Amino acid sequence: MSNLPQLPAEMLSAQIGNGFILMGLGIGIVFLFLIILVFASKGLSSLVRKFAPAENPKTIGRTANPVSQNQDQEIAAAIVAAVAQTKK
Repeated sequence: MSNLPQLPAEMLSAQIGNGFILMGLGIGIVFLFLIILVFASKGLSSLVRKFAPAENPKTIGRTANPVSQNQDQEIAAAIVAAVAQTKK
């Protein structure tokens, strides 16, 4: 590294100043993009809630198939049998 040419002090300070300007511009552009993204997602979320309301909370989580509880019991029995088999 010692054989690299050294820049004069005024040129070095100009380069560092330009670097800070570029860094500030980059951070500002990213910050502006993120702000726009937040407002766009909030706007789209409000549009979705307006035109596609949520389902009735009473029906969420329930299945239309009454056999599912029987299937859950069969799956639980199979898991218990598998665990018992591995412990032998």
